[in-house]
Amino acid sequence: MSKKRNNQCGFIKRSPSYRLKFLASAIAAALPVSSFAQDTALEEVVVTGIRSSMAAAADMKQSSDRIADSIVAEDIGKLPDNNIAEALQRVTGVSINRDFGVGSEVSIRGLSQNRVELNGRSTMGDGRNGVNFQDFPASFLSAVEVIKSPTPDMVEGALGGTISLKTAKPLDLPDRLIAISMDAEYADKAEEWAPVLSIAGGDNWDLGDAGSFGLMGMLSYQDRTLRQDTFQVSQFVYDGAELGLPDAQNTASGDYVVPSEHKFEPFIEERERTAYNISMQWAPASEAGSVYLDLNATERTGGQEAYSILHAAETPVATADTYEDANGSLNNYRIENALIIPKTWSEFRETESSSIAFGGDWNVTDQINVSAEYSTAESSTYLPSSEFNWRALDPEAEALNPSASNEYRPSGTVIMGDNQAASIIYDDGNPYLMTENLALREFRHEREYIDNEEEAFRVDVEYFNPGGLLWLSSLKAGFRTADNEYSKTAFQLRQANLHSEVTDANGDPIVFWQDDIAAMYPGTIIRPGVSGDAFEHSGMVGPSHLTNFSVYDGKLLQNAGASFAFVQQLLEGTSHATTGSLADNLEALNSAYANITESSTAFYIQANMDFDHVRFVLGGRLVETKITSSAYNQAGDALVSDSNKYQDFLPSFNATIDLTDDTLMRFAAAKVMARPDFEQLSPTFNFNGDYILATRGNPDLDPYRATQFDIAFEHYFGNGNMVSGTLFYKSVASFLKTETYCAYEPTALAIQNTTIPGNICIRPDATGDSSTYIFTSDQAEFDAYDAAGRRGILTSTTTNGSSGTIQGFEVGYQQSFDFLPGYWSGLGINANYTLSQSEDPDGVPLADISENSYNLQMYWEYGGVGIRLAYTYRDSFLDENNEKRVERVGELVAYNNPDVDDPTVGNDYRDELQQWDLSGNWDVNETFSVVANISNLTGEPTVNRSATGALWEVQESDRRFVMGVRAKF
Repeated sequence: MSKKRNNQCGFIKRSPSYRLKFLASAIAAALPVSSFAQDTALEEVVVTGIRSSMAAAADMKQSSDRIADSIVAEDIGKLPDNNIAEALQRVTGVSINRDFGVGSEVSIRGLSQNRVELNGRSTMGDGRNGVNFQDFPASFLSAVEVIKSPTPDMVEGALGGTISLKTAKPLDLPDRLIAISMDAEYADKAEEWAPVLSIAGGDNWDLGDAGSFGLMGMLSYQDRTLRQDTFQVSQFVYDGAELGLPDAQNTASGDYVVPSEHKFEPFIEERERTAYNISMQWAPASEAGSVYLDLNATERTGGQEAYSILHAAETPVATADTYEDANGSLNNYRIENALIIPKTWSEFRETESSSIAFGGDWNVTDQINVSAEYSTAESSTYLPSSEFNWRALDPEAEALNPSASNEYRPSGTVIMGDNQAASIIYDDGNPYLMTENLALREFRHEREYIDNEEEAFRVDVEYFNPGGLLWLSSLKAGFRTADNEYSKTAFQLRQANLHSEVTDANGDPIVFWQDDIAAMYPGTIIRPGVSGDAFEHSGMVGPSHLTNFSVYDGKLLQNAGASFAFVQQLLEGTSHATTGSLADNLEALNSAYANITESSTAFYIQANMDFDHVRFVLGGRLVETKITSSAYNQAGDALVSDSNKYQDFLPSFNATIDLTDDTLMRFAAAKVMARPDFEQLSPTFNFNGDYILATRGNPDLDPYRATQFDIAFEHYFGNGNMVSGTLFYKSVASFLKTETYCAYEPTALAIQNTTIPGNICIRPDATGDSSTYIFTSDQAEFDAYDAAGRRGILTSTTTNGSSGTIQGFEVGYQQSFDFLPGYWSGLGINANYTLSQSEDPDGVPLADISENSYNLQMYWEYGGVGIRLAYTYRDSFLDENNEKRVERVGELVAYNNPDVDDPTVGNDYRDELQQWDLSGNWDVNETFSVVANISNLTGEPTVNRSATGALWEVQESDRRFVMGVRAKF
């Protein structure tokens, strides 16, 4: 017989005993042994085991009236998953990107414009997509659901899907719970141990005639250190004659791709996170409804120690050993007269986020239920960034003629690799260790503040079996209003050209050499110990001078105030002397100011129908959005505002057909929309450190809009076993696209770094912005353009108009082999595969979509011991469609021929990604468990290439090892 549903609350009506059983299972999985062994992982060991958790997830999928996938807490917890994002990569159709090796971004079927909600309400982060997965402790959750086909009562804003984070309610706790977990995590590149602690507890009480009351609280703390090594180049295009070579054989144009501006950047981050969650719930003795109050807060602090070792403006020269590789890229060549630019920098995001929700539901009659909720969510981010950089000068030339540039420009040899950081060896020794040649050039400090708030109110009314129609399970209608405000302010201090413009009290030029500073202030100048273990997992092509250097201590730079005072002391009595504190010397960056207010109103109506073997959820949602964006004008002396208003009607249809007792067919169709991110709406500039590059938003942007269709088949067998397949098609009518122009922004141009003229765009004339521009590497030619006021800032902005399609299929399979004898009965498997094909109007694949991706998890669990090995893979994909370091390179390598239209210019592709994770647990007894896991077992790097396949970036992060103890009382 079919599993008949009776609608009660939401889409599916189940008996109270069923709901209690399911919630108790989810809570038991999530709470008894909460873990924070890694960034935000649900790492719990429960007596019900992996198998029971996977069965609960399968039950959620089978019972849903939407196309969705679920993960129950324990299933996430026993994997070596760093956070919610890394847990979700196991879900069919989901892929992720990482920051410092930690899951940070989630795409659903290739789309990153998703909604992340907590118990049906908004979460706040720096942008539109919700809370950052590195900030929110996943152990607060009882389950995570990925909803791919929306229904009218769901809040709009998801183009790919909705990620629904679920916490347990205290009145659903079957027993009092107290759980403690303590872990230690070791990051092998950072060579640091990290403490991780979590405490969770809850209980409920029967108050007799006063009803019942429940209380639950959770606390987490984590303090970790991570390291990431990055190697980058900028790719330029040269014809053979410029290099003294014949035409290239492996490019369509015959021109060469030449890697230049080689850079090594080791990053070390210290991340401390504290979070708490409190939930209170009351229900009357009549059980006619309930009232709840949820409080949640997270705080992320820390600091970054980073170094950037770079040469630029060099001239490539072919030698007898030079050759063209298969990607048309030059290799084994010399660089001559390279500009040496070592620097220390520090940039770290500190965020406080919180949410409060007060609401409840009430059965007005036997057939009518009314629910309402008021919620606020807020995120406040402070982003300090500092830079302490040097310039290589020839001390003898400087003494003879201080007014000349006197740059020390060494030459050397480059050997590039296909998947590894290059080898850079200079002819006359390592210039980054020649402290007698390195002069203090600049100290810079910026502070950026981002506040993002939402205040929302919603009311929902559900009428069960109206008119006595048994097939019409319920009619549901609702109203939601939300007010959002996003604001960004920035302040800056820049002490530039200290190597060339400072004079002493007598008016004579003065230079602050690194070796003199080291002697006067011991401990300020160091040689960071990053040479021996640079790219220790992926390796390097050969030895490189870039990895051994002398710089200002990055740990000292994290204290920007003290570093400013240090520079202030150096400059005392000179032409660049300053007074006051760092805060006293900061100036507002009006060009970075943004304030965006947004109000939205939504109405929906939804019908839930049940015809025994066939069930429907259909209806529509009408949404009106009003946006006002304020920023300073181009002169930077007055605020201007732009407004936009639009309406969207979002119909949706979900059908579920019981083909047999255990086999379902689903069909879904919907129109969806996602509003642009706030950064895309703000007309303010976001500049790079040298004010050569910028991004800028557009307040006139319309939302992303798409029409989607799904058809799915699901078969369930045994206890929690299933196989499923889904065909999907999505037509995106209004993808946003990026355009580039050469901007005239006087404030930024006044402080632009013109050291590397070949990277600065040149406008046709001295007035206004221009969509046409050129570059020049000839210093005299650049100086002439500069004198004519024609240099600009290469700026990327977002516009309406682009469209695209995404289609493919997903298959999933999970089974426990409990029919096998003895120990073998503990074996199980969970696997999925997604084929996703995409295309924009130019025939280029859409960003962040891998054509093939799959996950495989194999586990064995028997007698209190569990082991799980997990593998995830995704094909190469378009990472960015406008990457500045490859902006001259497309498939045709036609940069020298402006008449050739190549839509792949600037496209940045990431190589295939794969990762192995291993975890294990041992339940010592009913109270204590021991766990261990390894993330990124083989230390896989990430490699990025331009459209020709020529490498431009390699990144390598830590492997992480965790040992921990869980206790349940």
